[in-house]
Amino acid sequence: MLRLGGAVILMKSDKIQYLVGDENFTREIIPTVPLEETICCFLEELSKRLREEEEARNYKDILTFAFWIRKANIERLKKVYYHTECRLGKGLIFHIAPSNVPINFAFSFVFGLLAGNGNIIRVSSKNFPQIEIVCRVINKVLKEDIYKKIREQNKIISYDSQEREITDYLSKLCDMRIIWGGDKTIEEVRRSPLSSRATEITFADRYSFGMIQGEKILEMSNMELKQLALDFYNDTYLMDQNACSSPHLIFWKGNKKKIEEAKEKLWEAIYQEAMKYELADIKVSDKYTKLCEYAVDLSIKKYRNYENILYIITLDKLPEDITKLRGKYGLFFEYEIEEEEELNGYINSKVQTCSYYGIEKDEIREWVIDKRLRGIDRIVPFGKALDIGIIWDGYDMIRSLSRIVC
Repeated sequence: MLRLGGAVILMKSDKIQYLVGDENFTREIIPTVPLEETICCFLEELSKRLREEEEARNYKDILTFAFWIRKANIERLKKVYYHTECRLGKGLIFHIAPSNVPINFAFSFVFGLLAGNGNIIRVSSKNFPQIEIVCRVINKVLKEDIYKKIREQNKIISYDSQEREITDYLSKLCDMRIIWGGDKTIEEVRRSPLSSRATEITFADRYSFGMIQGEKILEMSNMELKQLALDFYNDTYLMDQNACSSPHLIFWKGNKKKIEEAKEKLWEAIYQEAMKYELADIKVSDKYTKLCEYAVDLSIKKYRNYENILYIITLDKLPEDITKLRGKYGLFFEYEIEEEEELNGYINSKVQTCSYYGIEKDEIREWVIDKRLRGIDRIVPFGKALDIGIIWDGYDMIRSLSRIVC
């Protein structure tokens, strides 16, 4: 049963699993100003409880999230958004979280809260322990009386994506919808219309790459090299390269002779780091199948592998659409350039993140702006590719999820 009833919305259905909250949902969403004090206190307490939760310590992404919502970071955001007294949240946000990044739902939830909204978050029906742990701790914090309003105005639910009736209902109910997912997911969800004043943000399929100055690798100490290899591993292997911000293609910049030395040095270090990666038989099979497909379709200069852990395809030339170059489970592409301008024609609107080492961030940013490139929204050092912030995919989430009162 999905219906309106007085001041309460009833979302009673055996097809909905409630991870945070229950079927009773207030109809009267009361927005707040961004970074309202009670919300900030709630996030501080949630951060503390997650860091104390023994089971959470087994998951780096949970600890990263807990660290991001800690008091010091929220206070920093307050300084950035000190003028937000002329804003209010939009009302009710319906979030559709992705199925490939377990902790993403929690960040999306926090974006909605910080902007001053009530939220319904639909999480993946996949059995991710991170979702269960975070929701369990959220429920514990929300039991406190001080957070009664947050408890009433926020739900985290799960239901099969094929249950169109539920998506229709929530889409009509919300003031804004956020869709995290691939192009097909967005297309499917958009079959459920929004109300006339509701708006939408979509985070579609994106592509990311890395850029490395070869000479700088040769200047590194063993400790620095090991850290870079770990950063690269965390950006890629931890999510099986499924995250939209994980680099698939590495551009090597600089002197060709030194680049060759740098390649050998870095890939060997990455291989040593990746030996801890759990490589199931199905992953080995899928990766080898992809390798064979690329061998037929691409102009390959060289191929090498470090057992089944790491495959590297050196390209002789770039395909017209570089976003088709997608590795998995430790399959990467590389290509040599002398200057960033060589890539101007390849950076389309699907390109999201450029991870870098040995190159100044300002140099890359100036290239993007000067050449009016349609892609590259984020420029981050290796090790930061998976970090989600208030600015994501070119959107300021607090400003995007709130309205100006003038």
